Amino acid sequence: AASLLLVSACQREEAAPAPAPAPVAAPTPVVTVAPSPTLDRASLLQAMDLAASAFAAGREVGGASLAGRRFVVRQAFGCGGPAPSPVQANANEGLPALTWGEGRQSLKLSLAPGDWSQSALIADDAETWEAAEGFWLARPWLRAEGCPAAQGDPLAQGQAWPQTMGLAAVFKEGGSRTGRRNGRAYEFTVRGEGDQPPVAPSQGYRLVLEGRMAAFADGRAIRCRAASPDQRPVCIGAVQLDRVAFEDADGKMLSEWRGG
Repeated sequence: AASLLLVSACQREEAAPAPAPAPVAAPTPVVTVAPSPTLDRASLLQAMDLAASAFAAGREVGGASLAGRRFVVRQAFGCGGPAPSPVQANANEGLPALTWGEGRQSLKLSLAPGDWSQSALIADDAETWEAAEGFWLARPWLRAEGCPAAQGDPLAQGQAWPQTMGLAAVFKEGGSRTGRRNGRAYEFTVRGEGDQPPVAPSQGYRLVLEGRMAAFADGRAIRCRAASPDQRPVCIGAVQLDRVAFEDADGKMLSEWRGG
């Protein structure tokens, strides 16, 4: 009996559970912050619409979250064919234009930025910005990048709607002057093949503006003003312009300028 008890005790000692392993610390999770999507024409115009509504209602205009966001904006021009005269085409600085070259043997694409340095929208930041060159976003009610499909009433005396939304390429006081146009237009000439003049495309051309949203002194990327309560506010976004380009309707690049 004593022997059986001894054997049983030995078996119980051999069957004793092994000590639990030391706990292993869980790895620290890696949080990846997705970059903000690039603003296109539709999303930028939507932000400006909200800013115009807030300004008209007497509320604080947002836009601080846009500062630093990248944008690529395309807009169509020359949809109705070349302008009758260069004078008419250049009536509004800050808008791209399509005109005939000499003898109607070429097509001229041009864009002369407006000098917005003395605008009331920029004047409050005169100590920050040495210059501001303006680009209008034509037909702000059209979010698409192509030509409008709506046909005008031939019996109506339609006039161009005043420009209400745009981008101001701003340059810091004492900063680099690289990229500043100083009144010089962006220009490109389209020539035909051989002795044949070029054909003006029915879908016009595209202006491309690319860069990063900047901020006014109040930290917001958009600022609005209105001449009266019964007029739509004019809103502009401050930007650091990296690239200007002309494309055809199929997206083929014709010419580009880097650094403004």
